[in-house]
Amino acid sequence: MTTDQALQPAIRVQGIEKSFKDLHVLRGVDFDVTPGSIFALLGSNGAGKTTLVKILSTLLKPDAGTATVNGFDTGTEPAHVRESISLTGQFTAVDDVLTGRENLVLVARLRHLASPDAVAGALLDRFDLAEAAHRRAGTYSGGMRRRLDIAMSLIGNPSVLFLDEPTTGLDPQARNEVWRTIRHLAGQGTTVLLTTQYLDEAEQLADRIAILHQGVIIQNGTLAELKQLLPAATVEYVEKQPSLEDVFLSLVGSAPDSRASGASAQGKDHR
Repeated sequence: MTTDQALQPAIRVQGIEKSFKDLHVLRGVDFDVTPGSIFALLGSNGAGKTTLVKILSTLLKPDAGTATVNGFDTGTEPAHVRESISLTGQFTAVDDVLTGRENLVLVARLRHLASPDAVAGALLDRFDLAEAAHRRAGTYSGGMRRRLDIAMSLIGNPSVLFLDEPTTGLDPQARNEVWRTIRHLAGQGTTVLLTTQYLDEAEQLADRIAILHQGVIIQNGTLAELKQLLPAATVEYVEKQPSLEDVFLSLVGSAPDSRASGASAQGKDHR
């Protein structure tokens, strides 16, 4: 990465639009992501989160607008973008028949790294999977499988990691394990963009939160900035600050489309 690239946002999205026939999924999305930060894209099912991640990872082309990752244009420089990113989807890419170590060695070999065994060993230690290294991945718990999946994504040291709903279907303990992993990655300088429909996940992890609704970003800010959008409630002279859930419901609830209500309900279920 050049000096100029290091000084600019790790991810920049400007006016991105995407439609599938008559369905307008993204209607002009804009945001920047600071290097080494955790950026949460919060929205309900069908809000366009996965579509946007696919565009940023060069798997889809937008109908309009531009996006850059580490200064490289996703449309004109896709090879450079792919070299600096990794993507973990909603469903793990772990091979259940292989052991944890074999999964990591396989990916390291596919990336043509010099010492696949050494790379696998280092990642097993880093993600607290060394004791389970020789077990088939199919015997792993949900949290262990997701940690292995993220470890596989980090082979090759990508500077930007896309996590598309990384804790969907996990129990609370497994979610906490994944959360710790994400915080650790950001602490070591990895830029993380995660999509989620869980309000508490965005609240716990993100440095900045963008709320995607009806194909546009309707608010983007830190948790403190978003909470300032609603006045504090006073109950028996005790000031109550608004939660992220209060902000989310206030913002999307006033819009004509009520699809976001499903996300708020799911957010409550997983608190």
